[in-house]
Amino acid sequence: MKIRKLPYELTVCKVADVSAIPADAEFFFVGRTDEEISLVCETHKTPEVTAAREDGWKAFGIVGELDFALVGILSKIAGIMADNGIGIFAVSTYNTDYVLVKQESFERALECLEKAGYEIQ
Repeated sequence: MKIRKLPYELTVCKVADVSAIPADAEFFFVGRTDEEISLVCETHKTPEVTAAREDGWKAFGIVGELDFALVGILSKIAGIMADNGIGIFAVSTYNTDYVLVKQESFERALECLEKAGYEIQ
C-alpha cells in the first residue's frame, strides 16, 4: 500500500460556527456533531477565534480510492503507530483515510510504516 506525505503544517481546532471555516484552503476537514464543530486545516488558515486549538500536526494519506468493503486498513496503520508510541488523529473522506501525527514524530512514523512494508511517496 502506498502512503503520500502531505506538505502542510496542520492545526486541529474547535470553532463556534461554520462561517469560520476557511473555504479557500487547499486542505481542510470539518466534523460536526451535536456537541462541537471540529476543524483540521492548514495552520496559516486557522481562524483567529477558536474554542480550542492545537498546532503542530503533519499528515499522510493512503493513496487511491479505498473500497468500503476493505477492512482493517486504518487499524493496521494505527497499530503500527501504537506499537511505536506515536499518537494519531485520523480523519476519513469518501475516498480515503488521512492520519495526522505531531510534527516531532512525523518522520519516525513514516520510517515505521516503510519498515512495515508501506511505500512512502
